[in-house]
Amino acid sequence: MNILCIGNSFSQDSTRYLHRIARVDGVLLNVCNLYVSGCTLAQHYQFMMADSAEYELEYNGELTNFKVTLKQALTNREWDYISFQQASHKCTDSESYEPYLTELHKFAKKCCPKAKFIIHQTWSYEECSNRLCNMLGYELQKDMYADLEKAYEKAASAIGADLIVPSGRVMQELISNGVAPIHRDTFHLSYGIGRYASALIWYKMLTKADVSANTFDDFDEEIDDETIQIIKKCVAKVGE
Repeated sequence: MNILCIGNSFSQDSTRYLHRIARVDGVLLNVCNLYVSGCTLAQHYQFMMADSAEYELEYNGELTNFKVTLKQALTNREWDYISFQQASHKCTDSESYEPYLTELHKFAKKCCPKAKFIIHQTWSYEECSNRLCNMLGYELQKDMYADLEKAYEKAASAIGADLIVPSGRVMQELISNGVAPIHRDTFHLSYGIGRYASALIWYKMLTKADVSANTFDDFDEEIDDETIQIIKKCVAKVGE
């Protein structure tokens, strides 16, 4: 299975462990992430139109030190899935998605007619954080999540997406179960719990595998066994 993420640091977070989680189960899953920090859908569209090599190419959770254009990435191989997401500071604003998402989808579909398309639902900022309260004007992180969930559902409908990967919903489930830390800096995912949970929901949604049986534990930040089991239960619940 070959997956291309047209994203930013949030897709970087979500795909860090994805290849290795699949490999533990004997599943060949390769994932490429097109990384530009904080990249919005509008910026992706601009890079597409300019055919500029703005993207740092990440392969199976590792930097490659190659820079590519969007077209080069799309035509590099036959992709099974291609994902889109909005930048976190714009993700609650459904008006910010268009017309850029539709145009990016048209271009990707032209380059990759056999591919299926994913909307990657990102996550809310940390409770009481400056970014949540002062940058976006929310009092509660659950309110940011509610708005981003609606925006991503609208986006998926707009392009007829084949799948939504609910990373944000998994984070809400972890929070409700008292699992922490989810974030490392109030907005990016923590190197252990957050990145693992997001990669695991990607794996679950793509393969329908029983994540409770997956034994991957090579994390960049330690996660205790009890927390791993809670994360697996949360992912299984969200991915039903």
